[in-house]
Amino acid sequence: MQSNQAGFMSKAMNLFRVQGFPALIFVNILLGISFSFVLPFTSLFGIDEVEMTNTSFGVFMTVSTIANVIVSTYVGKISDGNFSRRTVILICTVSAAIGYTGYAFVRDYYALLAISSIVLGVASSSFGQVFAYARVALSRSGLSEQDTPFYMNLFRMFFALSWTVGPAIGSFILIKHGFKGLFLSAVIMYVLVIAAVLLFMKNDEEERQSRQPKAVLAPPVPLGKLILRPHIFVNLVAFTFVAAATTIGSLNMSQFLTKVMHSGEGQIGIAFSIPPVFEIPFMLMFGIIATKIDNRILIRLGVLFGFLYFALLYLSTNEWEIYLIQILSAAMVSITQGIALTYFQNFIPDMPGTATTLYMNTGKVGSMIAFLIFGFTAELYGYRSVYLVCTVLVAISLVLLWVVGKREVREAAS
Repeated sequence: MQSNQAGFMSKAMNLFRVQGFPALIFVNILLGISFSFVLPFTSLFGIDEVEMTNTSFGVFMTVSTIANVIVSTYVGKISDGNFSRRTVILICTVSAAIGYTGYAFVRDYYALLAISSIVLGVASSSFGQVFAYARVALSRSGLSEQDTPFYMNLFRMFFALSWTVGPAIGSFILIKHGFKGLFLSAVIMYVLVIAAVLLFMKNDEEERQSRQPKAVLAPPVPLGKLILRPHIFVNLVAFTFVAAATTIGSLNMSQFLTKVMHSGEGQIGIAFSIPPVFEIPFMLMFGIIATKIDNRILIRLGVLFGFLYFALLYLSTNEWEIYLIQILSAAMVSITQGIALTYFQNFIPDMPGTATTLYMNTGKVGSMIAFLIFGFTAELYGYRSVYLVCTVLVAISLVLLWVVGKREVREAAS
């Protein structure tokens, strides 16, 4: 047992020996904190602060997401070309700081829509670009390729770590200083990210130049052809539905707690802080398992956890039940947002920025679907019924992943 623990710690410490990774981990934590200040309270901001209806909020988020997908896809492509990925990260984080400054002071629906669609559209690539940068750094480090899922999940764990306290702090800031204080706090986090990138992350000029000969010898496959490859396309659809369910559930949680369970705003922070506490050991555990078994099995297990999570939320009647059920959310996220990064990057290993963007765009397209479904379902059938819709979406994803898995087994056998 002690030997296994020593081996695990030795392997984990390898991540800190990779050039530039300590700074990258610090940036990852800051990004996680900034996200945790914003995402849990999005629907409260739109519906309660800006006084949008459920439907107009859904339209607002849908239009924003379409713009985000278009912008982030372009950002992903230029990051795999001859453009410095460090520069791309800086552009994205500066855009985030500007965008959330606008959110702090602007309350006009159409002005906020412009900020969300354009400025935060650029900012939305920051998470994906940091993880693409991490994958490239690992590939140049000399560490075993077989252990990449473990290292990427360990890196993802630091993002989850920031969520253990972020939503609770966000709740406190919201109660004391309102949405203006909340968004300005997020801006401070992004300013710290910008400073960390400038001071501690070296310009990846060498890595950028190393991609030039590859571009001459093997031109990148057009994005349309990549997406239409059967195994990639089915996975994209399945993850889009999982992302839709996850986004709907996240948007619904604050409304479900305050309007169905009649809880206070403080309970929102507690509910959102529970999953990250469990995500940390889950990510370590599943990261180790991913180095030993087929990642497709883990992905399907993660989606199964999601099915159970939403089904139980639909049936819940007490706050304490929701808190316990959040553990299943942690298990789902640790796989579908941890192992899945490496899972998608392995589809096209020579294009980590594009691969990561494809994965991130399943979240954005899923969110686009989610905003419409959330608005209309909540308006017509109430906040509890929203979780039934989530259950159905995840069930469809599970079937799709099972079908594509069976097909891949048959193709391998033949």
